[in-house]
Amino acid sequence: MHELKIGWASRDISTDKPVDIPGQFHIRVSRGVLDPITATALVIDNGEDLLIFVSADLVSIRAYLVEEVRALVKAREPGIPVDKIIISATHTHDGAGYYRKAIAGMATPDQVPHAGIEIASSDEYRGFLAGSIADAICEAYAGRQPGGVTYGYGFAAVGHSRREVYFDDLSKRPGSAGRPGMMVDGHAKMYGPTRDPMFSHYEAGMDPFVNLLYTFDAQGNLTGAIINVPAPSQCSEMRETLSADYWHDVREELRARHGDIFVLPQCAAAGDLSPRIQHYYAAQQRRFALKYGAGKDTPVDLLQRRDIAERICAAFDEVLGWARREIHAALPIRHEVAVIGLSRRMITDEELANETRELEALEAEPFKSDGTPEEQLRHNSVLVARRNRCRRILARAGEQKTQPTCPVELHVARLGNIAFATNPFELYMDYMHRIQGRSPFEQTFVIQLTGGSTDTAGYLATERGVWGGGYSASIYCNQVSPKGGQELVEETLKRLARFAP
Repeated sequence: MHELKIGWASRDISTDKPVDIPGQFHIRVSRGVLDPITATALVIDNGEDLLIFVSADLVSIRAYLVEEVRALVKAREPGIPVDKIIISATHTHDGAGYYRKAIAGMATPDQVPHAGIEIASSDEYRGFLAGSIADAICEAYAGRQPGGVTYGYGFAAVGHSRREVYFDDLSKRPGSAGRPGMMVDGHAKMYGPTRDPMFSHYEAGMDPFVNLLYTFDAQGNLTGAIINVPAPSQCSEMRETLSADYWHDVREELRARHGDIFVLPQCAAAGDLSPRIQHYYAAQQRRFALKYGAGKDTPVDLLQRRDIAERICAAFDEVLGWARREIHAALPIRHEVAVIGLSRRMITDEELANETRELEALEAEPFKSDGTPEEQLRHNSVLVARRNRCRRILARAGEQKTQPTCPVELHVARLGNIAFATNPFELYMDYMHRIQGRSPFEQTFVIQLTGGSTDTAGYLATERGVWGGGYSASIYCNQVSPKGGQELVEETLKRLARFAP
């Protein structure tokens, strides 16, 4: 009873075509592949219920991508319950763009003149992407074989707080005008300078936990692992080449140690965290020079990635060493999918009036027509992104009159004595700790940036984050309020309690 069958598959979702690379306010066009971006699927089935995980090296997972993937899978393999497909992003800022025309977020190429710059069709790429993910899911499902799992946690310092807090209100400093559509200044600033004499502290701490789930074949051979880390993969976030960021380095190192195993990364709650340190820059340079023999001309992002990969792999091996003493070949599985409503972050009358004025000014600003095509594209795509984000505030102000909550697809699952809980947000770390601290399970894997049937996404800031303001905690970034964040916590815990061992 409850005997496990496990299937894995992976696809390279890279493209050599010059696609848009989302993740910044300006449009970047890819100039090849630095390292492969991949989509990896894992199916764990016990005959009564199942788990279907997909991890993709993308910045986010939109609802229409999930819809397309589920439709393809349903057509190819009707036996797969497609509503239980969980697709999450590693949040690399060097993944390929597949977005439809943006009306509420960053600019898409069809909104910005780009004469002289070739940009491949995002619709064409999305067709390839959705097909590749569906292929991986169907292959993993068809390839299920008897096997076992074990789990554990280790430690690796990867994510650091990226929100600096200051004694004074930055919006009241001389010359502070803010940037409509981008941010609203306050006491906090993402990636703010720590040498500022008014620097007080980091808003959040860090979470060094690495949650790990290992899979084995019937002979006890390691076949793959889920690695759940509270940090986005954005060391190389400004490049113009496709890249899986530090997860590429992790995969390469683990396969050098353990053979051709599957690696499925999950980004735990990390809306206020980053893999890049915010101080100790000179000390880091010395560390890399002495550790790797690197000179000042060596790209720092690649050294950061290597350093992080070594820490994750050390945790991986340390936990594997003791966790494999208890491999489970049969376990109960429970997997529930629900759409819940979370309280909106409401737009005030004052904010609405301000955004109306700001949008008028942004729409009156002409596109840049001098300089190189690349300079024009950068400037004009930022302008369009700012307009889009202001327009979204106006739309939300209308929606909130009749829709006080935002719909969110939530997955909560049990696998023996561990649990998984998803959300679509760049979720602030505190919410994860509230879930894990009260969870009835030995370990709870929180998975952020998981796509679903709804379009609610963005950052979900805490109460202290909203107080501090700045990027990631402003009205532009938050569809859901801190009250809604706590509702997410409670809804998750309610379902976990029903599945409790």
